[in-house]
Amino acid sequence: MTKILIINGHPNKESFNRALAAAYEDGALKSGASVSMIHIGELQFNPNLQFGYTKRMDLEPDLLDSLEKIKAADHLVWIHPVWWGGMPAIMKGFIDRLFLPGIAYQYRENSVRWDKLLSGKTARIITTLDQPGWYYRLMYGRPSVNQLRKSTLEFCGVKPVKLTYLGIIKTSKPEQRQKWINQIYKSGLQQG
Repeated sequence: MTKILIINGHPNKESFNRALAAAYEDGALKSGASVSMIHIGELQFNPNLQFGYTKRMDLEPDLLDSLEKIKAADHLVWIHPVWWGGMPAIMKGFIDRLFLPGIAYQYRENSVRWDKLLSGKTARIITTLDQPGWYYRLMYGRPSVNQLRKSTLEFCGVKPVKLTYLGIIKTSKPEQRQKWINQIYKSGLQQG
């Protein structure tokens, strides 16, 4: 049985991202997968990596629980809006606090190389945009995707990382949103 973890990076409980997370969950459960969910905006933690990497901060209970879910998962589904070309600040803080040396990766002594401690996991990134996905990719170079996919997930060994762009959200009609929900439900069914 595939263990899937859905991580919703939108801080608003009433967001379209939340509906997408529920749709993916419904599809994955229907396919027979085991599913866990993290709504980052509901967690209690300090998102500021206050001392950088010079001093380790204790992980709050919600982060410890999230870490166990990440470790247990085979497939990570990240859902987030693109704001100012990037992810919401709370999601960035979640990554800063959890994807640490010794947890997600480990530099080798006296080397520029590192061990990827999340190897064996796969992922899908689902981003919502107020522009077409092709425009975000061509005009801006998709910075949020590069940061999450290349500089975080792949850096820590998660591979492959597939992408889904949904947009234009702000001008979408209910019919279009329902099509996107159906699309994400099917992704959940396929566990991809």
